[in-house]
Amino acid sequence: MTKAEIRFPIDGRTRKMFVDGAWVEARSGKVFETRNPATGEVIGRVPRADEADIGLAVTAARRAFEGPWSRFKPFERQALLLRIADLFEKHWEEISQSDTADMGMPIVRTRANKLRVLGMLRYYAGMATAIHGQTIDNSLPGDIVSFTRKEPVGVVGAIIPWNAPTAASVWKIGPALATGCTIVLKPSEEAPLTPLLIADLMNEAGVPPGVVNVVTGTGPEAGAPLAEHSGVDKIVFTGSTATGQAIVRASAGNLKRVSLELGGKSPVIVCADADLDKAVPIAAMAAFANSGQICIAGSRLFVARTIHDELVERLGKFAAALKIGDGADPTTEIGPLVSERQLDKVEGFLRSGRDEGAKVVTGGNRLREGALAKGNFVAPTVFAGVSDNMQIARDEIFGPVISALPFDTLDEAVTRANATPYGLAAGVFTRDVSKAHLISRSLRAGSVWVNTYHAIDPALPFGGYKMSGYGREGGTEQLDEYLNTKGVWIKLD
Repeated sequence: MTKAEIRFPIDGRTRKMFVDGAWVEARSGKVFETRNPATGEVIGRVPRADEADIGLAVTAARRAFEGPWSRFKPFERQALLLRIADLFEKHWEEISQSDTADMGMPIVRTRANKLRVLGMLRYYAGMATAIHGQTIDNSLPGDIVSFTRKEPVGVVGAIIPWNAPTAASVWKIGPALATGCTIVLKPSEEAPLTPLLIADLMNEAGVPPGVVNVVTGTGPEAGAPLAEHSGVDKIVFTGSTATGQAIVRASAGNLKRVSLELGGKSPVIVCADADLDKAVPIAAMAAFANSGQICIAGSRLFVARTIHDELVERLGKFAAALKIGDGADPTTEIGPLVSERQLDKVEGFLRSGRDEGAKVVTGGNRLREGALAKGNFVAPTVFAGVSDNMQIARDEIFGPVISALPFDTLDEAVTRANATPYGLAAGVFTRDVSKAHLISRSLRAGSVWVNTYHAIDPALPFGGYKMSGYGREGGTEQLDEYLNTKGVWIKLD
């Protein structure tokens, strides 16, 4: 990539946010810093929006929804999404570097997300021309034709987390454009830079003013007003369960539609017949990928007692060999935690595990030596001797921590795996196909992976059970979340 192609260099400059097709400052003039979590360096400053700024963005989105955007045909929305995908592909290296600098994800991982993100955009492009209602025979007397129409829900407020800025942005914006909605996106204050770059690419692609707005700010000052705003028809949120509950309460004002993808404490069950050569690296990275900062992290590892000791030993050796460092280094496998606040939280869990009697097999500490001293680094950690009632086995950590728990029977493993308020994802390792079907059917989770993990495709729905939220992202189910169904009756003469 040449310097001329770099749209948003990571150089500490002050950015503006994107509202109604223009780059604007916060009405208050306030800004906040975003830092590289590997070095502590300030890499940008962005507007600190508040309720007034949210109001302007929602007004712009409503005006666009009721104006020219409403007259775009499905083919035109499809063509727009394909242009966006082409621009993403052209600027993918800059997008990758932005994610890595802003939230620490290793560059090898951000680069590898290309297939998924481009696939999402092109999937949504295809779906834009596949939205349709049904003609339904009714039983009323006389000649009355009845059918349904699928119509965009309206203005969408989207609030995304910091752990995957590009994918999270596209997961919200893509279906909004495909269905004919407009959107106000509020990225996390921990990683706001890439969503602003995305807004610039969408503007170049020809997204009309007001259709996509990106407003930066904190949760209380910008996220809460967005969730409460009476001009927002739908809120889609990815983040913590506590914040999701607050959004549900805030939505009551105008009974706006809500989709929530929330926390998890995902179990991974390793059966006695599992292929350990395959299970060990996959189960390890189920929890360690992105430094454990993934809602689907497989942090509860239930292991058949007959293989428990061998698997834990091998898991510890695998974890200890992972290369930890600045995500900008292409050889880095484990990057930093996103912030000092998240680092403090994870260190608290590590102390809790030791205090409650769990055994540290490997890791268990912050890394402070050499080039890692200024960053938010924690060694990938494996705990053994864990019981189900320990905090590290109950609560979402959002750090690179695995709790190994032995089991004796499959019924016991499934019962214990389900004994959590969460239900986002789960994993199973077995060579027995019948066992795979039986266990995957019994697990109360929105996604179950067998002999793999982290497999996500645009055509398949993704979402949670129980306190992990409701609504789906991906598949035709996601498009339905952005559409209203209208019944139409026409009496014939």
